Amino acid sequence: MYRGDYQLIGSELSFFTRKLEAQLRCQQISWRYLFKTEERKAELEAKAGTHFIPLLMTPDKWLIHDTIAIGPMLSERFKKRAVIPTTPLQRACCFILEDAFNHWLGRVCVHSRWCYPDNIAWAGPRFGANMMLDRSIDEGLSATELEQLAPIGPMMYEGFGKAVCEANGVGPQQAAAVQGDFKNMLDALATHFADNDFLLGDRPCLADFALAGASKAHFICDPEPESWLGQHRDMLYKYTNQFFGDWQGELAPWPADDRVPKTLSTLLDYLQGSYYQSAPANIAAGLAGEKFYEYNYGFGTTRARTQKRLNVARMHVQDELLKAGAADNRQVKALFSERGILEYYFA
Repeated sequence: MYRGDYQLIGSELSFFTRKLEAQLRCQQISWRYLFKTEERKAELEAKAGTHFIPLLMTPDKWLIHDTIAIGPMLSERFKKRAVIPTTPLQRACCFILEDAFNHWLGRVCVHSRWCYPDNIAWAGPRFGANMMLDRSIDEGLSATELEQLAPIGPMMYEGFGKAVCEANGVGPQQAAAVQGDFKNMLDALATHFADNDFLLGDRPCLADFALAGASKAHFICDPEPESWLGQHRDMLYKYTNQFFGDWQGELAPWPADDRVPKTLSTLLDYLQGSYYQSAPANIAAGLAGEKFYEYNYGFGTTRARTQKRLNVARMHVQDELLKAGAADNRQVKALFSERGILEYYFA
């Protein structure tokens, strides 16, 4: 393994860029930001073969993307601070929760950013700080810079935001549903984090980085979703900020005897009624060649566009469950089977 810095290429307002940043920080990997500026854009996309972010440039000059693949690679490379458990139940929870957060939280992210004019006006110049000025949003913007960068928000809304919200079934007309579901999630997280620092207890795993990434890039960053936090504001700030400072000391061990926190069931109850209502319908419609699917997560029927990638992610989790021996594990079955979650991955 070559020595040197990893370069994180992306945007500070990007869910998955922040997800990867959280892991790099947690594992104490030497890294630095390389913002995807307009000047660098063409060269980076040509090298990577994709316009998606984040990208990760390794010291051995690999340029790779997709945090689903990058996360396990870094955990393996930096084993002393591994973020994937080895025992069946904990490993199953790690990959199942990561999958759910990766694909469910994005709906809230795009809706809260692009369906509210004041939030669009706020976010545009912050994207501009990274893309046009090549500097962090933490450095602030002058009145002149805010004026100069003001057109970016409406431009991004017309070129991206409006369409992605419609495709995900989270346009302005879905505001009550998205906010209601977000509150349900916060309630579940508050119950769990009242007694636990992280999703699996005292040590963070891949799924934590997904939740922390969405929170850092959107929920405690953008003014619109931040205004939805209510009584859970301090909880989400405390949880998220753990990941974006300097980690001191060794990571705690995984819980003994392949245990997971009892309050994890509260989160699984929430996901059973939300993500796991959407995902099976999405995949079934996609495999049938349909462009749209419908589902109900407790707020009436939602219509959204099918995503082929979702089944690829499902099969990735299936592979990890099989490698861990989770399919035949008594504890795994006890926690997941009656919820239909394990069946989803082995359908």
